[in-house]
Amino acid sequence: MLRKTALTLALACALPALAAEDTLLVEARSVATAIPPKLLEVLAEEIAKGGPENAIGVCREKAPAMAKAASEKSGWAIRRVSLKNRNAKAVPDAWEKAVLEDFDRRVAAGEKPATLEKGEAVTVDGKPMYRYMKALPTQELCVQCHGTSDKVSPAVQARLRELYPDDKATGFNVGAIRGAITIKKPL
Repeated sequence: MLRKTALTLALACALPALAAEDTLLVEARSVATAIPPKLLEVLAEEIAKGGPENAIGVCREKAPAMAKAASEKSGWAIRRVSLKNRNAKAVPDAWEKAVLEDFDRRVAAGEKPATLEKGEAVTVDGKPMYRYMKALPTQELCVQCHGTSDKVSPAVQARLRELYPDDKATGFNVGAIRGAITIKKPL
């Protein structure tokens, strides 16, 4: 009887925390999935106007501005990260790196990149925080700047060398994990 009562009490205490974490996951997923379609739309417009060279400015300037505006509106800190980053600001922290590496293992095991996500409550510097990441698979239009050398025009390659001398963000095929959108919020 004592064991049953202890188990019941433990479950009663745990259920509100689990419900809160589920609510945070739903909210985080909503915030994270709202940005990539808007970015792809802006990229497609710029490519249509002036070729893939124009898209470089979108990823360099407009994408961070879009993330900042979404962060201010949602209350979540939002950014993009990659194991093969182009922008020095897109280097993952230790938690993000571990999640990206896990995404790569999961893809190698047969999971689809578009389904990969991770959300969890963590403690950072003694403070509770909710963190969420969603994999960003490489889209067809992305390979014009992030693809293999046969897919990236000489003009784009030259512009990338000029703007990003330490660029690691090439060699991707459609569907490969390009990186992830990562968001966090203090609890």
